[in-house]
Amino acid sequence: MSSLSALTRTQERRQARSTLALGNAAIRADLRIEIITTRAALDAIAVQWRGLETQAEGAVLFQSYGWCRAVFDFEAARGNAAFDPVITAMLDGKRLVAVLPLERIHTRARTVLAPLGHAFSQYSDVLVAAGAHPAEAVARLLRAAILAAPCDAVSFLKVRDDSALAKAMPDDHIVTGAALGAPYVALDAFPDFASYFGTIKPKTRKNMRNDRNRLEREGAVTHHVAETSNGKLGVIQRTLSGRAERLKDQGLTSRAFRDTAFTDFCQSLASRDDMPVLAMSLHHNDAPIAEQWGFIHNQRYYAFVASRDFAHSDESPGKLHLGEVIQACAQLGLRGADLMAPVMPYKMTWATEVVGIKDYALPVTRRGLLVLSLWDRALRPWAKSVVLNMPSGPRALLMKMTGRSL
Repeated sequence: MSSLSALTRTQERRQARSTLALGNAAIRADLRIEIITTRAALDAIAVQWRGLETQAEGAVLFQSYGWCRAVFDFEAARGNAAFDPVITAMLDGKRLVAVLPLERIHTRARTVLAPLGHAFSQYSDVLVAAGAHPAEAVARLLRAAILAAPCDAVSFLKVRDDSALAKAMPDDHIVTGAALGAPYVALDAFPDFASYFGTIKPKTRKNMRNDRNRLEREGAVTHHVAETSNGKLGVIQRTLSGRAERLKDQGLTSRAFRDTAFTDFCQSLASRDDMPVLAMSLHHNDAPIAEQWGFIHNQRYYAFVASRDFAHSDESPGKLHLGEVIQACAQLGLRGADLMAPVMPYKMTWATEVVGIKDYALPVTRRGLLVLSLWDRALRPWAKSVVLNMPSGPRALLMKMTGRSL
């Protein structure tokens, strides 16, 4: 049995202690853990959650109150009876010390706790107050979650190497899948956009000027930032349609495009004011040739979905547009732009660094350990490699027949 399971059996004994050492600080063992399963309970700690986001080191969008609220609203709107949120919050009186937003997922093979909104999000993480050591906080939050919602395993996909969750990962964790990287543009390392742009290789800048000049010989090239909800919705719909068509052409699919849920969720975000959407388009002759949208959180931009017109591939519209996107972020005074996984050449043209990302899983039961070992670590990576190496035609047929994603 895993050490995580042992933690659940000894929770009461551990909570009897007067303090839990957390680095140079200490979290008292009598701090209460609350399990949040309803929208009303979520809203009850909205002020504390938002406050924790602003001062927790490395807090990212996908564990924010706004993101979790959007997930709750979407699942309620579509009447998803299977939605089973399990948010564990550690409080000192009214002060929120740490929060781990999860949901329980039942499949034929196992029951898993995964990040809230796992089908739509990018990064897995935990919010922990400054001065508190993440490991003890995560251990207590996980114990409480597993006691409240028994499961076979806990799955954390796309955990950043610099995150609180990566530093707090229990010793019995399993790494699943291949390591990835998330390109990032640290705008706060430069006094202005011109200084940042000057760090791009001279040959690359020249090539981009030539690409833009070729486009401008055929018509005007302009950049647009959507100002209205309808404008943002238009960018969202076009990028999703473009991505889906591109995957189809390549004989690929993904969890996001396996059904309409991801598209419907994204469209529901266009008019929200608790999670600002930044949607942008590069136009040529008044028609979009590259578009991208994402979110602003804690003075950072999170690039979520992008698409481009492959008829203009010779002019690298995606690369040109990303430069416009980053300049727009600089003009808004943002600290940086997270281009998110995977690493791609057009992103690396602009990135100042790449943050490593790994998928982690924690076995809770013997069944969970067995499925993690056989499927997540062995069979799934092998199957994915085989399918990706197939010609696009047979691969598309296989994806259609099985209804599976990579």
